[in-house]
Amino acid sequence: MHRPVPSSRSVAASTPADTRIYAIGDIHGRADLLSEIIARIDDDTRRRPIAHTVEVYLGDYIDRGPGSRAVLDLLAVRLVANRAVCLRGNHEAVMEGFFQDPNILPHWLQLGGLQTLASYGIELHDETETAAAVQRRFVDAFPREHELVMQCMHHQFSCGDFLFVHAGIRPDVPLDQQDINDLIWIRDEFLDSTRKHERFVVHGHTPVPHPDIRPNRINIDTCAWRSGTLTCIAIEGSTILFL
Repeated sequence: MHRPVPSSRSVAASTPADTRIYAIGDIHGRADLLSEIIARIDDDTRRRPIAHTVEVYLGDYIDRGPGSRAVLDLLAVRLVANRAVCLRGNHEAVMEGFFQDPNILPHWLQLGGLQTLASYGIELHDETETAAAVQRRFVDAFPREHELVMQCMHHQFSCGDFLFVHAGIRPDVPLDQQDINDLIWIRDEFLDSTRKHERFVVHGHTPVPHPDIRPNRINIDTCAWRSGTLTCIAIEGSTILFL
């Protein structure tokens, strides 16, 4: 698919020496697209060997698309084999909330939770079934490997001059004082800010038709579940390459 962006861009930030970072945008249940991206990363690493590589997944692995369970299967492997960094998105936070409180179910369903439940073999046929009963079925169906993936998730990750978060940061607040809810939910206050942050921010959360590169940030959530385009960037030195 033709992208209305150049194949690479330079930014005013840099990775550590001999380090390449692969960052992957919001997946939302598109295990098919994630499999393709993983193959591209592995191929790129073979063709362009470098001393250190880091894989960073920006969150929102579940909901909306059909393959949430398969996405977490793939991420479980990358966590172990490649020491991938998985950030927590707002959709993971809502699902975790449902594990604790079944009353969250209606809110989760509005965000695409129905597709996630279906990927674990849970269909909501009976309108008389309580949210607590659905929660029990989901807990029973959720494998231990996926629990470990959830436990390994971070809210932010820094490497060199780059900061990776799901949604963004609150401008003018030091990075070590950011509120977790902002990191996974913020929109306008961050997106509208033109200030130079402590680090160049790589994020997702807010869908865009193509990667949105600004002087202080890049948004790589290209709405994979609907558009069929899952964006992966390779950052090396000050160059961002679109895989």
